Amino acid sequence: MKAGAIDKGMALLIKGSPFIVVERDFVNPGKGSAFVRLKLKSPETGRVLKETMKTQDNIEEISVEDKECQYLYSDEEAFHFMDTQTYDQFEIPMEGFADYKLLMRDGDTYKIIMWEERPLDIIIPFKVVYEVTEAFDGVKGDTVQGASKLVTIETGLEVKVPIFIKQGEKIMINTETREYVERVNN
Repeated sequence: MKAGAIDKGMALLIKGSPFIVVERDFVNPGKGSAFVRLKLKSPETGRVLKETMKTQDNIEEISVEDKECQYLYSDEEAFHFMDTQTYDQFEIPMEGFADYKLLMRDGDTYKIIMWEERPLDIIIPFKVVYEVTEAFDGVKGDTVQGASKLVTIETGLEVKVPIFIKQGEKIMINTETREYVERVNN
């Protein structure tokens, strides 16, 4: 395929290794030919690679398979999943995915991108509702516009939220930015 057709989330084969497109910027300068700036992540090593390609350059896209899998638990070295179709259990090494740990809940189902029976990526929904497990009360009189505090959600992630959020409430988090979106009423 041509580099100009690359999109975020695609799986590409670069120098014999699979990479996932994390970011893609299309640039069309006033002079010269258009090009794309890519930020690629290796699911095997977690290494981030930055590439710039002309839009007419050829690149090899790899065909991947999506599997619905239940997240069972994690240990020091790996995430443990179960394929919801076959009930087969498998591991995904923590290396390259460690930052996902604070976003995933035991028992939840996630889409796993597989290539040649190897997991390439774990797809976490863009917005997820979590329960606040630890929150300190806002200080009386601390009502400056935009006042916020740190709370801990059920996965252990600390998130900056408005001061009116209390322990036990449910909040929606943007999983890409790890920021508070809104309070969710039960």
